[in-house]
Amino acid sequence: MRETARPRFEDVALPHLDAAYNLARWLTRSDVDASDVVQEACLRALTYFDGYRGENGKAWLLTIVRNTCYRWIERNRPSMVVAFSLEIESAVEAAATLAGIAPPDPDAMLGQKRNARLVNELMAELPHPFREVLVLRELEDMSYRDISEVLGMPLGTVMSRLARARGLLKEAWARRSSRGEIDGV
Repeated sequence: MRETARPRFEDVALPHLDAAYNLARWLTRSDVDASDVVQEACLRALTYFDGYRGENGKAWLLTIVRNTCYRWIERNRPSMVVAFSLEIESAVEAAATLAGIAPPDPDAMLGQKRNARLVNELMAELPHPFREVLVLRELEDMSYRDISEVLGMPLGTVMSRLARARGLLKEAWARRSSRGEIDGV
């Protein structure tokens, strides 16, 4: 990287470090590991900054963070790497439909301060493909198009996966609610 590019890199990447850390924390499930992953991702981003073409800086950095996270998880926690298939995704959706559960809307759930801890627990239990899309949309407030760019998947897949993630979150919420674990609902 040219030394003259460093200030430009800082302008592009530094404003998004909180989002990068947030995504890494949700994917690694560890504050310490998330810090390490973000540091590694930033070094990669800085090293290859000459390839940055001025697109959305947040999406660009989060793509690098996501890829770095998955490489880190494969090296350090191979048991966390779960095979993901459309068959599993379809089975989960069918089970939720058959249950006929109508819990509160996930957007409303995310806004309830007293149940924030429970929402965090439920999100942490989601499989990676669902958790990452939910984190990017609901916590990082990214557009579907930007999420598509970060995850490297078609827009329709992002929308479908987000709907399924919300459905899984609703189902888990309903299970906890039926067991009396949720106050004031």
